[in-house]
Amino acid sequence: MPNLRAAGEIRAAGAILWRQSGRGAQVAVIHRPKYDDWSFAKGKVNPGEHILEAALREVAEETGLRVTLGRNLPPVRYLVDGMPKRVDYWSAQVDQPAARFIPNNEVDRLRWEAVRGASGTLSYPHDVKLLTDFSAGPRQTAPMILVRHGSAGHKSQWQEDDDLRPLDSRGKQQADILARLLGCFGAARVLSSPAERCMASVRSFASRVGLHVEAEPAFALPAPNGKKAARQAAEKLAQAARAASAAAADARPVVICAHRENLPHLLNAACDQLGAKPPSGQPLRKAEFWVLHRAAGQLAGAERHQAIVAR
Repeated sequence: MPNLRAAGEIRAAGAILWRQSGRGAQVAVIHRPKYDDWSFAKGKVNPGEHILEAALREVAEETGLRVTLGRNLPPVRYLVDGMPKRVDYWSAQVDQPAARFIPNNEVDRLRWEAVRGASGTLSYPHDVKLLTDFSAGPRQTAPMILVRHGSAGHKSQWQEDDDLRPLDSRGKQQADILARLLGCFGAARVLSSPAERCMASVRSFASRVGLHVEAEPAFALPAPNGKKAARQAAEKLAQAARAASAAAADARPVVICAHRENLPHLLNAACDQLGAKPPSGQPLRKAEFWVLHRAAGQLAGAERHQAIVAR
């Protein structure tokens, strides 16, 4: 991961923490004695740290609370000593809402306030705008995560059945990183192409959340078969699209690991089911993933991340 200051921008991450309170919701606002201000939990990204893990770490350090990330919110940008700073935020549900806050060196007070009233406490206009963005969308969302498998060597150098081709050493490192990053969004059902390189890419995550990987034949690649190959490939992609559409319609969190060849079709089918235009961008790279945040059968947000192995 590049040096974030050398790139000309200070990077930070945080979250709007929320919990259910009666018929409404409350958000957490924190007081920092160093600045004598009220804001949301956030902090700088450490060198080599992924932005998702930075958000969870900063929330835990400042509030002592464990959270699950929900939909991504618009980033906040401002200048610090003449240098641009970008803070990425997420909506985050508190996993232990009754936990008692313990003051620390950075934060001496934490208040839970009704969403409508919290703007009067916040010290900065950009935080008020962020709260407005949070309020404009659904609080409760369920992720659908589409993952491309990790590095698995070169197909041309593998003499056996391609479905048996395993992750290489880099791919195994990517799988371990994926387990952490996917875990930022909480536990989820795990579906995968039966190919070993796909199954292995999400096996560590499944074990981490106490589940197992379900092999889904619909996400497999068709075997080359002479003149029938084109027709079989089209049929297989249609089958994969139907399975992705069904997963998108299911309200449960889900992770799907598949291939370069069929992932664009899975993404298109899922977004079509959710009544949204697919997010733009190049096809996923190895160990990269889309997170589609869903609420009430609609797409509430989308973000893209990659498991980057340090060199």
